Amino acid sequence: MKLTDISGDINEWFDGSGPLADIVISSRIRLARNLAGYKFLSRCSVAEKSEILDKLKDILMSLELGDKISYLSVDKTPALDRHLMVERHLISRHHAFGKGPRGVVIAQREFFTAMINEEDHLRLQVLKGGLQLSQCAVQINRIDDMIEERIDYAFSPRYGYLTACPTNLGTGIRVSVMLHLPALKMTGQIEKFLNASRDMGLAVRGLFGEGTEAAGDFYQLSNQVSLGISEAEVVAQFENAIIPEIVEYENAARNQLLSKEPDVLDDKISRAMALLRNAHLISSQEALFLLSHLRLGINMHERMGASTPAIEKLCKISAGGADKPLNLSITTINRLFMLTQPAHLQLNCGKTLDAAHRDVLRAQIIRSALNG
Repeated sequence: MKLTDISGDINEWFDGSGPLADIVISSRIRLARNLAGYKFLSRCSVAEKSEILDKLKDILMSLELGDKISYLSVDKTPALDRHLMVERHLISRHHAFGKGPRGVVIAQREFFTAMINEEDHLRLQVLKGGLQLSQCAVQINRIDDMIEERIDYAFSPRYGYLTACPTNLGTGIRVSVMLHLPALKMTGQIEKFLNASRDMGLAVRGLFGEGTEAAGDFYQLSNQVSLGISEAEVVAQFENAIIPEIVEYENAARNQLLSKEPDVLDDKISRAMALLRNAHLISSQEALFLLSHLRLGINMHERMGASTPAIEKLCKISAGGADKPLNLSITTINRLFMLTQPAHLQLNCGKTLDAAHRDVLRAQIIRSALNG
């Protein structure tokens, strides 16, 4: 696989489709596994890591997933390519910039990746757009079962799957949902959401996972406990209780903006459009922040039938009204979210750029998309 083959567009799970996709960007399930008879990676020699890598690579590349799969040696991949894989959520930042022999297997449609020699010997993940955790669970369990037919995992009758980090003991499952919560932020309720999530023992992270802050009003919510609770129970809690409740709160905040604070909503959308259509320098963080407000306006029109002067103008433009037809949609906004990230910008233009030149190119791409 050449990463330039995928860097010019968004991946399948980020196209704005799927159940509740106006608020739930994506669903992900990850499984942590280690091979029986081998030490954890922190105790392995380079030779032992290479042996684990070769063994798992052979098994993974022989799987029948109904999609073409490719393998990349992460430790031999250029830094810019590794950054791109992080931006596309194909590998973790820890995996991208760790040490020693390590690799990744990627499905062509990017719904599945397997990180070899990350923190554990093997990290499997499946991603889908919108709220589709049950579907993710079915798919990843099938893949996990196929692997376990060919190799023995480190497993304890008492503790379940043995993992490098004690918080992953048991099922080794990490359920993550990426949420877009701009209305909770605008109405000053986001801290209440964050505190409630932590009180429930949930981890809240930013757009690019552990160690990152929320940007563009995106939040990743995931479980922190996998011992003493089944995979099905974790998935059911998220899919049937936790996430629907958060969606309800965000929708209530959107209704509050419409009924009580329409000027605040219009101001955010109008300022975002004006800046994005005219700026000649835009940083990654500013682009995410401003595009978030456009995404909110389009979603409120499409899902709620919302109508304010700024939303009408935004959607009139997208439908080809008095201004030039733009075909502005959630998919268009999501493309701009991803394709204006630093590694995407540089790979797509074919050269390394410093931050200042990236800001110029980012602004140019956004102006072109929003001005027709």
